[in-house]
Amino acid sequence: MARPASYDRDAALDAAMSLFWVKGYHATSMKDLEAVLGMRPGSIYAAFQSKEALFRATLDRYAARMADELNTTIGTAGSPLAALQAHLRGLAAPQSCDRPSTACMLVKSLLEVPSGSELREFVLAHLDRVEDTLTEAFRRARDLGELPADSAPDRLARRVQTYIFGLKVQAQRDTDPVRMQALCQDLADEIGQLRSSPVQ
Repeated sequence: MARPASYDRDAALDAAMSLFWVKGYHATSMKDLEAVLGMRPGSIYAAFQSKEALFRATLDRYAARMADELNTTIGTAGSPLAALQAHLRGLAAPQSCDRPSTACMLVKSLLEVPSGSELREFVLAHLDRVEDTLTEAFRRARDLGELPADSAPDRLARRVQTYIFGLKVQAQRDTDPVRMQALCQDLADEIGQLRSSPVQ
């Protein structure tokens, strides 16, 4: 069945992304998708081929937005460390109403999909790209003299990636903005302390 003339791919992907983000891949049924997309099954398959293909497309969309957010903050900053600190502090800000969950969709998906599956490898590839962005930021910081020459950008990137994802999970259980601000500030301060101390 051909998709309707009113079909808007961007709007459909945003709607499906929000649904998968909240419910997860396996708990989201085709009936759920039909309801949020306003499309019949034949139209969904014509537009996206399969539920898994649609899920992958929403992960691509989510990851692209996350990458844009990171690159906007740290990609061209004069001080990569200050930019990373600002990003961590920014995670304490109340989430905008267009985000259905504070938790990272990539991490939620990683915990759901089975080990060894192609879908898991797809999620891991996106997480690797986030780590690569952070590694490059720390490499720039080292080259600019913000970090000791013996610093390991890849290790620091893994640490900060853990902070970022952990903070997004913590925001699911701690709704006190003051507590979240203090936690984000503590982690940002820890990154700032790297300026005068070697990586442990």
